Amino acid sequence: MRLAAIASALAIVVCAAVFGAIFLQKASVSPQAPLPPQAAPADGQAPAVTTADAPAMNASVAGATAPMVNAQASPPPAVAPVAAVSSCAGNPNALGISRVVEIDTTGGPGFGLEHFKSHDFLREGEVVLTFDDGPWPKNTPAVLAALAAHCTKAIFFPIGLHATYEPGILKQVAAAGHAIGSHTWCHQDLSKTKGRCNVNGKVETVEYDPKDEIEKGISAVRWAVGGPTAPYFRFPALRQPQELMDYLGKRNIGIFSADLDSFDFKMRKPEQVRQSVMAKLKTHGKGIVLLHDFQHATAEAATDLLNDLKAGGYKVVFMKPKFSVTTIASYDEAILKQVKGSASDSRPTSSVVRTISE
Repeated sequence: MRLAAIASALAIVVCAAVFGAIFLQKASVSPQAPLPPQAAPADGQAPAVTTADAPAMNASVAGATAPMVNAQASPPPAVAPVAAVSSCAGNPNALGISRVVEIDTTGGPGFGLEHFKSHDFLREGEVVLTFDDGPWPKNTPAVLAALAAHCTKAIFFPIGLHATYEPGILKQVAAAGHAIGSHTWCHQDLSKTKGRCNVNGKVETVEYDPKDEIEKGISAVRWAVGGPTAPYFRFPALRQPQELMDYLGKRNIGIFSADLDSFDFKMRKPEQVRQSVMAKLKTHGKGIVLLHDFQHATAEAATDLLNDLKAGGYKVVFMKPKFSVTTIASYDEAILKQVKGSASDSRPTSSVVRTISE
């Protein structure tokens, strides 16, 4: 009886082992169960938009259909780091850069106490240098040379049309580490829809959509630089319709007014430019200074003006953008069509045309 019981138990164990092996074999070759669907991004974590893609809110711009958002795209690249500089080779009296501040343009913050009071971040004696309306032959390079001699940085607000004329000069601005924003396509008053545009020396009457003026200018600057540019914008003549400020806010583009307008476009002598800036700084003590690298008098005044700032104990602050601007594909394409087939050249004009006799 005992032997029979033992034999029965052994048979049960053997059967269990056989059936277990068969079950494991089937499990190892069965198809894998599908993975659960990936969870949607949490609120506030929208997919990044590439430089060539348009945000959904821009679907109506220029009558274009909003491109599809690329969920796998990288975010706009961060701008190259810029450090404070207290010394400068060959110039012991250089201004340098006393402080670098990083600007998060989410929501379109405004800067410049002439119009905006929210972000008064400058300390007494600090200045931010800004230059509008370039790039322009001779004048912009002269300003760049003056800034380089003082190992300091500025913000440039180029006109898109000028950028297509002189992409080589704008590349020099970028290579020198300055921030580059935008200043419309053809310097139109954005409180209106009709104006005049000087195209290759010929003044034309034009009708425009203000949003087109903004976006085409941004795309033209980005094309000329051939790399990241800053999400900074300045309205021509500082005329800032509320609906367009709201639009720029949705585009996460910072809006620049000024603390001190030099009115250098009214001046013909470099001494006048210097006197204008220094007198206003003496009154205000600090500020974002509005100048024009397009103006010959300003270009001539640049070196001496920086010397004046140093002698006056002023310090330069550089406003570094946290991220680069995002352009819209339809405007990028419009710029490419406009410059396609033209005799565009990435070299600076000074390397193409050289005066050998006067």
